[in-house]
Amino acid sequence: MVLQARGRVTADAMAEEFEVSVRTIYRDVDELSAAGVPVQADRGPGGGFQLREGYRTQLTGLTPDESAMLLLAGLPGPVADLGFGSALASAERKILAALPASQAARAIETRQRLLLDPLDWYRNAERPRYLSEVVRAVWQQSRIEVRYQSWTTTSTRTLEPFGLVIKAGVWYLVARSNQMLRTYKVSQILDLTLTDQFFKIPTTFDLARHWAHELRRFEKALRRSQATIRLSAAGLSRIDRLGTDATAAIRASPPDDSGYRTAEIPIEGIEHAALELLAFGPFVKVIAPRELALRVQQLAGQVSGLYRRQPRLRRAASPCP
Repeated sequence: MVLQARGRVTADAMAEEFEVSVRTIYRDVDELSAAGVPVQADRGPGGGFQLREGYRTQLTGLTPDESAMLLLAGLPGPVADLGFGSALASAERKILAALPASQAARAIETRQRLLLDPLDWYRNAERPRYLSEVVRAVWQQSRIEVRYQSWTTTSTRTLEPFGLVIKAGVWYLVARSNQMLRTYKVSQILDLTLTDQFFKIPTTFDLARHWAHELRRFEKALRRSQATIRLSAAGLSRIDRLGTDATAAIRASPPDDSGYRTAEIPIEGIEHAALELLAFGPFVKVIAPRELALRVQQLAGQVSGLYRRQPRLRRAASPCP
């Protein structure tokens, strides 16, 4: 594969890249030649190893698991959103045609038995209005003028799109504005104009690394407060909605003799936490802070007030003392 990608390569260069001795490289070249790969050796200055002109390797050397995972590499929904649905189908056909029969059968079987669905329950896939234009701008590295609806206001901005990320079925654009990288929800772009002004993405930029860093920073900045709650066994099945950090804290807390768990969990703020915990009904009780407990109580009273004109029902015993 290295020879196919680079042309002529010296034994010293390959030995350094693969972290083996030059003797090992010569031995491997002999084994490739014995296997039918036409490797040519040129001696002297400027010499090295190269493949015979016109020779191209096929998809050989893949393990059965590697072959199977190739067909799971692209999620059909997001790929179709980007406009590459037909390209993905064509690539899959070529991969299957190039694989040995046994591995092709394993790959097809894997696709039939494993399905990757990135959407949460009760959510439809979101395809923002200007996704196609954003994709085009990303590939062309061209600036875009957008009217964007943030949490607090609507503004006009010039963006340099670096890359797209799909998270839980929602598309996000990582773009530079005023020399700073920010994240934008593509569905909140109200208007978009593709300009003929081009820019260059720094060679040091890595989308996956940047996104992971931003997620850590965002989550740390978002949940700065703590709350202590008492959760019943019945409420344990619902804790995933609180986030993985809160879920881990709750599961790490041992239950008492009554099956209740007391844990300190991170929260975004009083109002947000009150609404989230209110959804647990009688299965959770706020211990601290006091203002959160009071806010949950106020919201519960407001909900109760909505039903005061309804026929009075016999109260059930509270499951959370």
